[in-house]
Amino acid sequence: MSMRPTFLLKCQGGSAAVEMALVTPLLLTLLFGSFELGNYFLDSHVVAKAARDGARYASRQSFTNYPCAGVSNNNAPIGTVVGYTQNLVRTGQITGGTARLPSWSDPNTVVVRYDCVSATSVTPSYSGIYNGLNYLPIVKVEISYGDPKLQYQSLFGKAGFNAINLSLVARSQAAVMGI
Repeated sequence: MSMRPTFLLKCQGGSAAVEMALVTPLLLTLLFGSFELGNYFLDSHVVAKAARDGARYASRQSFTNYPCAGVSNNNAPIGTVVGYTQNLVRTGQITGGTARLPSWSDPNTVVVRYDCVSATSVTPSYSGIYNGLNYLPIVKVEISYGDPKLQYQSLFGKAGFNAINLSLVARSQAAVMGI
């Protein structure tokens, strides 16, 4: 019994399996890549919100924690402002708490500084609680702009897919209200 070559050319029984074998790696890469990208954006959002929370908290501390005798930049606040703000940014509480992200163990990734700006250089001019002040403190909360950096922790890190040198960064500032 001889097999005719035209029969082999017309047989399409295995073509679906071959197509699936070729397309599956691409689909899995897109699927897992989407999960990883979504996780990165979620972590970025958490860090940005944490920086805003920290700036809001630090801006409501007393003016005595932010002495301004002249125009200056990158001053360190006095008292417990730095420690409490770092913990609030990292955990959501001023003392204790669990880190907002599993990899966020180092409070030194959060830097709290303030600038003193001239009250006359601001338009419109300040009034209310700023009346009589010649220099106004502006508090800044920065995450991972120096060392150490807050490293992004991959969803699939345990499987060996690590995002090396990918840091989460955020920055926020607010005028000190001294409330």
